[in-house]
Amino acid sequence: MEKKIITISREFGSGGRTIGHQVAEALGIPFYDKELVDQVALESGFAPKFVEEHGEHSPTGSIFSYAFAHQGVHGIMNGLSTADFLWNIQCSVILQLAEQGPCVIVGRNADYILKDRPDVLHAFIHANKEFRAERIVRLYGESEKTPMARLNEKDKRRKVNYQHYTGRSWGQAHNYDICLDSSKIGIEACTDILVKLMKGE
Repeated sequence: MEKKIITISREFGSGGRTIGHQVAEALGIPFYDKELVDQVALESGFAPKFVEEHGEHSPTGSIFSYAFAHQGVHGIMNGLSTADFLWNIQCSVILQLAEQGPCVIVGRNADYILKDRPDVLHAFIHANKEFRAERIVRLYGESEKTPMARLNEKDKRRKVNYQHYTGRSWGQAHNYDICLDSSKIGIEACTDILVKLMKGE
């Protein structure tokens, strides 16, 4: 079946967001990243910054972090924890966006949420740590933590979140249709490959 939607999962600093944006521009289809965050924020009542931080990251790097999550107020979040309430809203929004037509969706476990749709191409973008460390410093600046520590923390929290909500291992090749190393083949080449796949070339 022709692919109409593409999900981009990525390691922090690998350029997945940039690749996704370029693919959407080349195909002339909507790109959902910040826009997805804003929609989830609108429907959940949480601040966009909170959604951006917690929508695909666990509270800590430990798999046990969800076990101690506070339960929400009954009647407001139906007794769900904040994390579970946010997950439900996020799933609903992603499913709605997919129904609206062709698009590119970055992160938010969209690969799992849309796993049963045959018209979706699931991509995972990864890169070596040196490439990613240089890139996050160039794009986001220095911080009190070393670039390697920032990479490790972000990826670990994404991994824990993914495992908790999907029961699958984040970054494992068999969960995706294609895995691309942006440090080896470059951002532009990754974009070109995905565009050609989406066009059926």
